Amino acid sequence: MTLTEFNALPRYRAEGELMKCCGSAAWARTMGSRRPFVSFDRLLKAASEVWWRLDQADWMEAFRAHPQIGERKGAVQTPKQFHVWSAHEQSGMDRAGVAVASALEEGDREYLAKFGYIFIVCATGRSADEMLAILQSRLLNPPDEEIRVAAAEQNKISCLRLEKLLTV
Repeated sequence: MTLTEFNALPRYRAEGELMKCCGSAAWARTMGSRRPFVSFDRLLKAASEVWWRLDQADWMEAFRAHPQIGERKGAVQTPKQFHVWSAHEQSGMDRAGVAVASALEEGDREYLAKFGYIFIVCATGRSADEMLAILQSRLLNPPDEEIRVAAAEQNKISCLRLEKLLTV
């Protein structure tokens, strides 16, 4: 779909397309209401602006849409395309050895227990070893810092998915 086609969609359809990029209904609703976008760069700028103005409850909604690293489905119902993109983004897990996969699974549990939400990382282009190192380093963060780090990762994911959604 082109940006022009996206801009021309009825609002409910635009919001549905945006939910493929980010699991926050407030983000999709606000982005849908800000159309038309004059360029893809303006769309990305708006995506980040809207994201950082949301509250933590909206961020949590987006986080819940994601599967844990190594899994294929998140905790909530999401569009099929969301799952397809997640699987592709996490393809570094396909080559993970048993020890690394087990360490990631254990780290995921520890992260969830400590922070109350799943480990969010922009996994595109990352190996399982890289994701494990990132997870282990982020487990050392205090909760008030980690929520911002996770939100920044979600923002990266959303922007990458907007590129996939639209023919740039």
